[in-house]
Amino acid sequence: MPYPQFDRSLVKMKPLAERRNKVLIPRDAVTLDRPPELSPVARELVGESVTRIRRALANGRPVMLSFGAHTIKNGLAPVLNELLERRWVTHLATNGAGVIHDWEIAFQGATSEDVRGGVSRGEFGNWRETGLYLNLALAVGAYEGMGYGESVGALIHHEGLSVPAAEQLATEARARLLDDPERAAAALDLLQIVRRLDLAPGRWEIPHPFRSWSVQAKAFAAGIPFTGHPMIGHDIIYNHPANLGAAIGRTAQRDFLTFAAAVGRIDGGVYLSIGSAVMSPMIFEKSMSMAYNLARQTSAPFGDHFIAVVDLAPSRWDWSQGEPPENNPDYYLRYNKSFSRLGGEMRYAQADNRDFLLALMQGLNAAGE
Repeated sequence: MPYPQFDRSLVKMKPLAERRNKVLIPRDAVTLDRPPELSPVARELVGESVTRIRRALANGRPVMLSFGAHTIKNGLAPVLNELLERRWVTHLATNGAGVIHDWEIAFQGATSEDVRGGVSRGEFGNWRETGLYLNLALAVGAYEGMGYGESVGALIHHEGLSVPAAEQLATEARARLLDDPERAAAALDLLQIVRRLDLAPGRWEIPHPFRSWSVQAKAFAAGIPFTGHPMIGHDIIYNHPANLGAAIGRTAQRDFLTFAAAVGRIDGGVYLSIGSAVMSPMIFEKSMSMAYNLARQTSAPFGDHFIAVVDLAPSRWDWSQGEPPENNPDYYLRYNKSFSRLGGEMRYAQADNRDFLLALMQGLNAAGE
């Protein structure tokens, strides 16, 4: 017998315009010429990263930047977009919250709600536009063969999306069942949402007046992968009845494999992990295991990569010497421990992501002039 499940159709969704936000992007965005404040250790890591990135790009190797949601909430869109514009990075990756914050900024120029007060009022995460538009973008993206970040980037860039009619989706699902079952399944997934919410077919115009601030839209327009790596139940879009696990899984799996493909070429490249204690090290280690597996099959050289890790927690251990013993508190800095096990050279610096990424961008631009 199945366990009881929560009925999300009973949740009252409120207009996003009624929410008070803590981050207002025109006010809180990081300016490109602000002098960063960094420790000597962090400045040294910036310098080494600049050198490694330029070398990697000159040799056609990946430069991957993975970051937590606070990178978006901290107003770093101008810095990230400058890195994309100058093509100093070849791949961006974030978690589900990073995708949401970027979208909300593009849609209304603001993000970050009051969690404590919102939960007690039954409001936290229960916002009509965020839940509907992002879940619909992911379901449409899954149907169209896109990944998680790409689906949302396309929504922002095109300022809308197209919803097929229920009859069209049903007909395609029947026609594709044997020759393309994944497409058939994605059509049925989208059909579920269309029928569940009685959605009108056709072009949905969804203005994004602040889309110039969106990192996902910038990456989409530039053709640079921006991959989203969510976890079921972690993000506010799971509160909305438009949410469908199959669409989440389909798009997120594509993004993981896109991410893994880039990691598979990381020999001679650079991986930057900024403020991500869980998502970044977890997806990187699985990808590296697969990459080493293929390299061993062909005896191809692999493992000559550079990893720069930045977070706010202090660390007294020299990670270039491997991981510390279990009686050392640094052993429990999970992200450092994980990255120290994955070959190449790893460096860690305690720094605010605003200062580190700003200094990195300024250093790369100065070196490229």
